[in-house]
Amino acid sequence: MVEEKQETVDEGLTSSIEAGVVEAPYSIYSNKEKWLIVGMVALAGFYSIGMALCPTDQFWLLLFLRCFQSGGSASTIALGAGVIGDISTSRERGGYFGMFNLGPMLAPCIGPSLGGVLAQELGWRSIFWTIVIMVAICLVCIALFLPETLRSIAGNGSIPVPYRLRALVPIVGHKASQQAYDPATQTKSKQSINPFVILTYPDVIVLLTFTGIVYAVNYTITATISSAFARIYPGLSQTVLGLCYLPTGAGMIIGSTMTGKMLDWEYSRIKKRLGDNFTIEYARLRIMPFYLGLFIVCVIGWGWSIQARAHMAVLLCLGTILGWTSIGILNTTMTLNIDILQSRSSGATACTNLVRCSLAAIMISVIDRMTTAWGDGWTYTFWGGICALLLPLMFLEIKMGPRWRAKREAAEKEHA
Repeated sequence: MVEEKQETVDEGLTSSIEAGVVEAPYSIYSNKEKWLIVGMVALAGFYSIGMALCPTDQFWLLLFLRCFQSGGSASTIALGAGVIGDISTSRERGGYFGMFNLGPMLAPCIGPSLGGVLAQELGWRSIFWTIVIMVAICLVCIALFLPETLRSIAGNGSIPVPYRLRALVPIVGHKASQQAYDPATQTKSKQSINPFVILTYPDVIVLLTFTGIVYAVNYTITATISSAFARIYPGLSQTVLGLCYLPTGAGMIIGSTMTGKMLDWEYSRIKKRLGDNFTIEYARLRIMPFYLGLFIVCVIGWGWSIQARAHMAVLLCLGTILGWTSIGILNTTMTLNIDILQSRSSGATACTNLVRCSLAAIMISVIDRMTTAWGDGWTYTFWGGICALLLPLMFLEIKMGPRWRAKREAAEKEHA
C-alpha cells in the first residue's frame, strides 16, 4: 500500500499542472467563475466516485482516474489566489495569502494520516468515498452561499444584483441597498490574459526557478516519508505511518501563520522607515536568507538521519522545521509574485503551480534511483547544495527586479 501511494504522487502532480493554468485576472468572483469553481469541485467528486466503485484492482485504472481527479481539484488554487490579489493590499497581502496557502500545502500532510487510518480499518476504497463526502459538502456550500462579488456587477456588495446571479442563501456579504441594478452602467470585463506570457518576464522567471526547485526538493522528502519510515522502522502500521506526516503539517501551520504576519510587519516597518523610497522586492525578500539557510540545514540533516537510522523523534523534529521553512519560502515568493503581477494574480499562481509541480514530478521520479546509488545522506546533501546555489537569485531579484518590472509596466502603458 505504501508503494502504491508513492507511485500515485507523480500522476497527481502532473495532472495538477495543466489544471492550475486557469486565470481570472480581473475580478473577485463573477458568476461564470463561481460556477467554474463548482464545476472543478464536482469533477473531483465525480472521479472519486469512479475510483471508489472501480470494479477492478488494476493499478493503471486507478492512476488514470487520479489524473482527472486532481485536474478537478487543482484549478481552484489559481482561482483562490486571484481573489487574494483582488481584495488585499500589499500591506496585508502576506497574512491573507499565508492563510489561503495553508490549505493546499497542509492537505498533503493531513491526508496521509487520515488515509492510513481509513485504509487499515475500512480498505483503500473508503479513502475515495471520504473524498466524495468532502467534495459534496464543498459543492453544496459553494452553490448555496457563494455570492456574486464582481465589482462591475455588485460594486462593493451594496448594489442588488439580478436574481439569477444571487446566492441561493444570501448570508455572506454586505446588505444590498435599494439602488437598482442598471445593466447600462455595467463595465465590461477585461479580457483574460494568456498566463503563459508571464513565463517570459525575467523577474518572474527568477522567482519561479527559485520557488520550483525548493518546492521540488521539499516534496521529495514529503512524498517519501511513509516509504522511508517503513524501511528504517519495520513493523509500523499504516496508521502510524500516516501519523508521521502530522509534525510536518504542524510546522506548516506555524510557518504559514508566522510568515504571513512577518511579511505584513516587515512591509509596514520598511515603508515607515523609507517612505515610498523602497521596492516591494526588497521588503518581501529580506527574510529569505534565514528561511533558506534553515531549510538547507534540515534537508541535509534529513538525509543523514535516514541513512544513520536515527531515532524517529529526530526525523519528526526535522519534518516540523522543514514544514515551517518550506511554506515560509513558498508564501514569500508567491506573495511577491502577486505583488508584481497584481492584475494577473491567478495567472501568476497558475504559472507557479506549473513550474513547481513539473519539477516535483521529475524529482520524485528519480529520487529512489539517487538514494539507491548514492545513499540518502549524499543525495540530500546534493539537493541541499543545489538550494544553496539559489540564494544569489534572490539578491538578483532585489537588485534587478524593480528595473525589469518598471520596463515591463512602461511597455504595457504604451500598448494600452
